[in-house]
Amino acid sequence: MMNRHSAALLFFAVILFAMGLVMVFNTTSAEVLDRFLDRSTHHALIRQLLYAVVGVLFAWCVWYIGYQNLLKLSGSLLIGASILLALVFVPGIGQQINGAHRWISIFGNSFQPSECVKYLIPLYFIHVITARKAPLDLRAFLITLAKISVPIGLILIEPDNGTVAIIFSALIVLFILSQLKSIYWVLPLAVLLCGGAIAAAQRPHVYDRIKVYLDPEYDLKGKGHQPYQAKIAAGSGGLFGRGLGESLQKLEYLPEARSDYIAAIFAEECGFVGITALILLYMGIGYCGFSIAQRSSDITGFYVAALFTFLLCFQAFLNLGVVSGLLPSKGTNLPFFSHGGSSLLANMMALSVLLNVDYHARKKHVSI
Repeated sequence: MMNRHSAALLFFAVILFAMGLVMVFNTTSAEVLDRFLDRSTHHALIRQLLYAVVGVLFAWCVWYIGYQNLLKLSGSLLIGASILLALVFVPGIGQQINGAHRWISIFGNSFQPSECVKYLIPLYFIHVITARKAPLDLRAFLITLAKISVPIGLILIEPDNGTVAIIFSALIVLFILSQLKSIYWVLPLAVLLCGGAIAAAQRPHVYDRIKVYLDPEYDLKGKGHQPYQAKIAAGSGGLFGRGLGESLQKLEYLPEARSDYIAAIFAEECGFVGITALILLYMGIGYCGFSIAQRSSDITGFYVAALFTFLLCFQAFLNLGVVSGLLPSKGTNLPFFSHGGSSLLANMMALSVLLNVDYHARKKHVSI
């Protein structure tokens, strides 16, 4: 039997997924009808359900393995994930979409390895920190950084700056929680951020995104089109929204509405009340996840639960921040809600790890 935190966590995730299914069907069926596409209006809905079934199987495997064994395997899993990240650049295996090499084609289905890597890198760092009896010294810290720089570098050249930013954010949280000496990472991080900002400024697509963020009406027919239309969608919803299925922005006005900007369509159809309920569900996930971390049976479980909860909530914050115009566009999915198989699989496995941490905490409490 699950305790109330695990049950509530699972309940919030299921509700989010169910709401997301409605919105995925809502947006993709409108796209099919509007473009006269030669496929069923239920195509995306069925694919999302199939990914959910596969996700449940993978999540069960992760729960069965247990978070402690998963930590021991994290190094090998990260090597395997790095190989997959390299395969995205191989012609015939990798897929290039909108100028980015982020996907691998598997039996006609696309998979994005970086979605799993954003959880594996913090997991591997936790293993390095907790496996040592003594505090992490500078040499071990630099060696670990060198190892994780390989997958991070591969993600950078895809390019996928948003995922790299999420990984660095998670690592900073881990460094603070583990009380790692600040001299090891604060100054190097500051140098890295400055260097990254200078390098990013030289990339046209990054410069354009920043320009659009600072001036929302800049390049309305290009990079600024989606953020601008998302604001129109969210703002036109009013207090209670237009009603389910009544969105106008999903009719070719807002491209890729089923993934990065699905919350904008939801705000248009369900209004301020609906988007507030959505935010409360993610706050509920955060509360339950951090409560599980606090109740964990060991420091390892605390780190894992805290980091995975942070990653789930941080991704939601980034997505909703982009939709509202608070943040520049990053291409981050809304966990359990947006259309996207890779994201759903990774987040379901993260949820399974949280439940496993809580299971071991309860098991140890009963044995005592």
